Amino acid sequence: MWPVILAIASTVALLCTMGFFMMGSLPLLILKHDTPLDARFIRSLFNLHYRAVMLTATVAALAYGLAGKPAFCAGMAAIALLGFGLHRTIVGRMDALRGTMTPSDAPGIARFRRLHVSGMLLNVLQLGAVAIGLTQLAL
Repeated sequence: MWPVILAIASTVALLCTMGFFMMGSLPLLILKHDTPLDARFIRSLFNLHYRAVMLTATVAALAYGLAGKPAFCAGMAAIALLGFGLHRTIVGRMDALRGTMTPSDAPGIARFRRLHVSGMLLNVLQLGAVAIGLTQLAL
């Protein structure tokens, strides 16, 4: 019984993490992204988000595996792997841009903003995938 409880709890934690990030990163789009402080804060938020997704999805995958739900185990493992890949890609690119960006570097600022928006859109897709997957949940 405890694997089922752990699976549900970690899935709820994953949904909360994704929902918090979605709601928390949306207002940050009003920032100009042109100061090192803006870029550092947004990068830190993405870094924390992807680490939380990796952790909670991994725990959920293990719990679903122990609960005998291989499809959900695979789905959560895919979310964890996607979080790992996005962390390396999005945060890595943000780090590269942050080091060279200046307030007068319009193309660099635009690339950073696109990374921010892309990360948010990918999070919405992940959140949707988890939510749709949960509609199939029959514990």
